[in-house]
Amino acid sequence: MPDELTQPDRPTNRGHLHTELRNERSMQLDGSPTLECLQIINQEDQCIAIAIEHQIPHIARFTDLVIDGLRSGGRLIYLGAGTSGRLGVLDASECPPTFQSPPDQVIGLIAGGDSALRTSSEHKEDVFDGAKTALDKIGIGKHDVVLGIAAGGTTPYALGGIKYAKSIGASTGFLTCTPIDLPSGCDVLIAIETGPEVLTGSTRMKAGSATKMVLNMISTSAMVGLGKTYSNLMVDMRASNDKLKDRAARIVTQITNIDREHAFELLDQSNQSVKHAIVMHTLDVSFDESVRLLKEVDGNLRTLIGAPKSSGSSL
Repeated sequence: MPDELTQPDRPTNRGHLHTELRNERSMQLDGSPTLECLQIINQEDQCIAIAIEHQIPHIARFTDLVIDGLRSGGRLIYLGAGTSGRLGVLDASECPPTFQSPPDQVIGLIAGGDSALRTSSEHKEDVFDGAKTALDKIGIGKHDVVLGIAAGGTTPYALGGIKYAKSIGASTGFLTCTPIDLPSGCDVLIAIETGPEVLTGSTRMKAGSATKMVLNMISTSAMVGLGKTYSNLMVDMRASNDKLKDRAARIVTQITNIDREHAFELLDQSNQSVKHAIVMHTLDVSFDESVRLLKEVDGNLRTLIGAPKSSGSSL
C-alpha cells in the first residue's frame, strides 16, 4: 500500500504552518486551573500587537491602494472563509454606522454566503473558484481593492479570489498569520506572525484577534484618508439614536465651542449630520450651503474650515 502522502485523495500536510504548530507554553493547558488557563491566553495575546507592528509598512501600502480605489469610485472587498470571512463581514458592516459610508463601499464576502456567518460551511473554503461567482455578482471592477484573508495562508477560496480579481484589473492584497510566499495575483502581502495558538490550530484566537486589529487599521485609516474624520473625531457620523445624538452634540460643541443646546439645534437643522452642523456654525451658512461647500472639497472638513485646534478634553 503506498504511503498516504502520495495518494491524491489525501489533504496536503499543513503541519509546517506556524498557525498549526503546538505552543510549548500551553502544553499543560488541560491540567491548568481556570485562572492559569486565562493567564496563558492573556500572555500569548500580548504578542499580537508587536507582531502587527512589524507589518505596518505593508499594511500602509495596502491602505493607500484602498484610499486610491475608493477615491476612484471603487470598493474595498474582503474575501475569506470561516473566522477570516466572518471578521471581514464584521469590519465591512461597521463602516456605514461609523463613517456614514455607503453600504456597498466596503463589502465582506464569506465562503458559503451569509448563512456561513452562523452555520459552519468550512468545506466551501476548498473551492478555488468559489469566490468568482460572488465577485461577478457584485460586478468586480478595476477600481476595486480586494483583500483575501486566510490565517494559515492556504485557503483556496481566498487565494482563488484574489487571483481572479487581479485578472479583472483590481488591486489586491492578502492577509495571513504565517510566513508564506507572495500569492499569485497579490499586490501586497501582509503576514502577521502570531505563532502557534494556545489551543493548537484554533486560529479564532491569536490569529483571529490579529486579523480583527489589522482590518480595523485598514478601514479606519482609509476613512481618515478620505476625510471622514476631523482631528480624531467621527464627524461623518449621523446621529440616529440617543447615544449617537449625545456623542454628536459633544463633537459639535468641542469643535465649535458652542453650548450643548445650540449644538442640538444645529443638528436638528442639518438632519442630524455632525459635519454639516459644524460647517453651518463655523462659516455661518445654511444647511443647503453647507452641502454645496462640502461637496466642493470632497467632504474634507479640514480643507474647508482649517486645521483642528489641539484639545486635551475628552468626549
